[in-house]
Amino acid sequence: MADLICIGAIMGAFGVHGEVRLKSFTSEPDAIGDYSPLLTEGGKREFKVQLTRQIPQGFAARLSDVRSREEAEALKGTKLYVPRDQLPSLPDDEFYHADLIGLDVVDTGGAALGKVKAVLNHGAGDILEIWQKGAKNTLLLPFTLAAVPTVDLKARRIVADPPAEVE
Repeated sequence: MADLICIGAIMGAFGVHGEVRLKSFTSEPDAIGDYSPLLTEGGKREFKVQLTRQIPQGFAARLSDVRSREEAEALKGTKLYVPRDQLPSLPDDEFYHADLIGLDVVDTGGAALGKVKAVLNHGAGDILEIWQKGAKNTLLLPFTLAAVPTVDLKARRIVADPPAEVE
């Protein structure tokens, strides 16, 4: 199976005729429909997607082979993927979140800070969640040029300069 990138998730049923509530992770949210068909994790199922309307926090959508509210509700929480080669190439200063997960993070002096556990976004910009070996809590680092001056995907390493209040 090709390298898959998560671009959306089914948040539950919408209405009574098998539509789903679809949350898009693409930079232009309605572009998720352009990548149809979408795959479930591991490529076990494939759905052709037709966006029907914008709704709060996403879209109502019809998925191929989903005909009832019960079928739609059973898919709640399902993440949707596309093969990486279907996604556009990015400029040097942009990254797919999937590429950042698992990268080692070091400070500007080379001391290990941990590994990227997740990339979060609660509306004010991306935040790297860094897992630190032996630490009780994760480190949250704003994913800005000032706090993260270097991302080296080939070396699988991020150089970070955390603000004083984060350390």
